[in-house]
Amino acid sequence: MLCSFPLYAALKKKYPGSTITLVASKTNYKIPFKELNPYVDTLLILDRSSLKTTIGFIKELRKKSYQIGIVPSTIKISRTSHIINYISGAKTRVGVKSADGKKNPFHFLLNVKSDFTWKDTHQTERNLDVIKQINCDLTGDEIKYLNFRFTKAEFDGAKKFIVENFPDKNKIIVGFHPGAGKTDNIWKAKNFIALINKFNDRFKNYVLLTSGWTDDQIINGIKSELNKAGIYFKVLHNYPIKKLGAILSLIDLYITNDTGTMHIAGFSGAKIVSLFGPTNPMEWAPWGDNQLFIKSGTNNINDISVSDVYKTSVDILNNADRRI
Repeated sequence: MLCSFPLYAALKKKYPGSTITLVASKTNYKIPFKELNPYVDTLLILDRSSLKTTIGFIKELRKKSYQIGIVPSTIKISRTSHIINYISGAKTRVGVKSADGKKNPFHFLLNVKSDFTWKDTHQTERNLDVIKQINCDLTGDEIKYLNFRFTKAEFDGAKKFIVENFPDKNKIIVGFHPGAGKTDNIWKAKNFIALINKFNDRFKNYVLLTSGWTDDQIINGIKSELNKAGIYFKVLHNYPIKKLGAILSLIDLYITNDTGTMHIAGFSGAKIVSLFGPTNPMEWAPWGDNQLFIKSGTNNINDISVSDVYKTSVDILNNADRRI
């Protein structure tokens, strides 16, 4: 959802008076779509748990007269998305005819479509490619600076958190996100512990740990080892996305697995080293200033060495200005 952010920005640039409706499937946990994406005006959630909820969704969808409907299909081709787009009544229906030689079997429901070759193309560029078909685009600088917009309250709250928890301004703050939603994307806890110890030996830095709702086991193991070593740390668990992003924008470095929090940090302008196993970083890694990735040569994330992550991290710390 975050990687499609530029798509909405380009639409608003071309049609500044437009109203954008995002259609999303029901999830097991609340996602603050409109908080994340200021370009979304209306949110419609598709709940297919019963015939009643499905019919209710269709009625709500048909209340508006849509001029343009877009199915990006940059990750996978969804029959449901194409059907929803068609029954919305949108006169211009934009999408993908084929991607990397794979034909979209539902492209007959679109009337603006192209064949795309996207191998090693970032998701940001893929989303923009789709709407370039209707002359919507962003410049390089517009993409580069397309980050979260923090309110004064969010930014002030982040600064307060930093001052209260990491009071010594002479110490750098290094954040770590050891968890991930997919097992294959998790660099082992012992690697993070070794890395944190390596930083502590040289920098005596502050440590910030972030975790999500599936990360309890790995984060508890790391906390236990840090307590034994007498290393001071602070944990942010399941923190609200924008508040977390504001804090990450202020720390000196964030080292993270390939997971959702990586994208939050990326769109917050944080300095990042992201770790990739089987996923293609050319498609998914944050790509801003001082945002680097390390990709395992074997597709096994645990083949990335602690020394390589440390060296890349120190390179960023040596070359980047401090935020605080």
